[in-house]
Amino acid sequence: MSNLNAVLGSFFHTPAYGGFELLERALIELDGRGFIERVTLLSDEGYDVRVIAAREAGAREPGTFMELGSDECGLPGFVDLHVHAPQWPQAGVALDEPLDVWLDQRTFPLEARFADPAFAHAVGLDLARTLLSRGTTTCLYFGSAHLEGSFELARACTEAGQRAVVGKVVMDDPEANHDFYRDASPASALADTEEFLGRVEHLDADCRRTVERFPGVFAAVTPRFIPSCTDEALAGLGQIVAAHDAYVQSHCNEGEWEHGVAVARYGKTDAEALADFGLLRPKAVMAHCTFMSESDTALFAQTGTTVAHCPISNAYFADSACPVRRMHEAGVKIGLATDISGGFSPSLYENIRMAVMASRMLESGVDALVPCSSRGAGRPSRISVAEALYLATKGGAEALELPVGSFEVGRAFDVQILDTRHPYADLTGFGIFDAPADRLARILYLATPDSIRKVFVQGRCVIDRDAL
Repeated sequence: MSNLNAVLGSFFHTPAYGGFELLERALIELDGRGFIERVTLLSDEGYDVRVIAAREAGAREPGTFMELGSDECGLPGFVDLHVHAPQWPQAGVALDEPLDVWLDQRTFPLEARFADPAFAHAVGLDLARTLLSRGTTTCLYFGSAHLEGSFELARACTEAGQRAVVGKVVMDDPEANHDFYRDASPASALADTEEFLGRVEHLDADCRRTVERFPGVFAAVTPRFIPSCTDEALAGLGQIVAAHDAYVQSHCNEGEWEHGVAVARYGKTDAEALADFGLLRPKAVMAHCTFMSESDTALFAQTGTTVAHCPISNAYFADSACPVRRMHEAGVKIGLATDISGGFSPSLYENIRMAVMASRMLESGVDALVPCSSRGAGRPSRISVAEALYLATKGGAEALELPVGSFEVGRAFDVQILDTRHPYADLTGFGIFDAPADRLARILYLATPDSIRKVFVQGRCVIDRDAL
């Protein structure tokens, strides 16, 4: 299929937190780079004229115009803010084991295999394509501690056509990491990080010259988390971030153990320690953040740091629920993430659902033996499914400062096209409860991977199930 210039159909999106819009039978026109140039609604003057012109242009250049059927609709491409790419072969495996067993016996030996660039490329390519098929058009990836393997992950994302931010993981403390899987020294960790930033920048530039509508690949400074890094490495990474205005990603306050390490080591919280090293800032994304104090939350809002909310993974390993509503009300930026493979599913649909459920459980509490009046969070905590969709789309876009996540003029046309009446995946509900909010809720709660028929990144088709 050729690159799109115009699409006619119905689209749901969340341009602002707290609600949604349905663009019913809207005409979305793109510029030559795949960015939205104009959105014409049914009620707009000149609608019919523009639709006729778009159809005629599409007839002259087949593949440049697409008209969605009455049972089809578009959602923005998802933005996944936390994925451990080397863990993809582990997804769904051993999640009933304690975290230390899961890491030491499964995860770290698996991640060590990214020393083989060919293996890293194969895993990365399969994962990027799988995520695209689930509607994720932009992803923030942890690579491994290997320079070459992490670069092959970045290269695989360019091959798949997915917009990606990729980090070479730093884990240099010999007292905290296995000898078979760690950086050789703080100096080598910092040198590899610098080299990785430069190589990915050149990869991005090369692809932009040779690939039409290339969506971009970027590098992120990536300390695994405070317990795995020396102070020398953390301080050096903070300096690299400042010098390059780079993305930065890590884990923060994921569980009580991690939180306790920072307190014992520095006499301050995980968030405070990361801030002291210059690692909390705009374009910084911290995963989990379930043990955040009120002052930690204020620090995130002050520094412009984003929380990557990983609701499925939190249920397995965080021993707590992320207070999304409280953080949002405090001015913290929040996006959604799968956290493969602590989260078993590559689908942000499943994490949208879990985000809503986790927020309700946080508000109401879960231990029936504790009196109802005291077992919940003690304050309103619930979020709506539309709010969760915002986290999965525009929330992630804000975190990465990328013009994606909604169907607004000036944003890249990243879209997943769903068939709501696909065989064995009918989402129409017999025409009952057919208000726009109900239609959107059914899609978000009931869509399957097979419901997603096509995916476009910046107006370029990267998934077409109907062509298989």
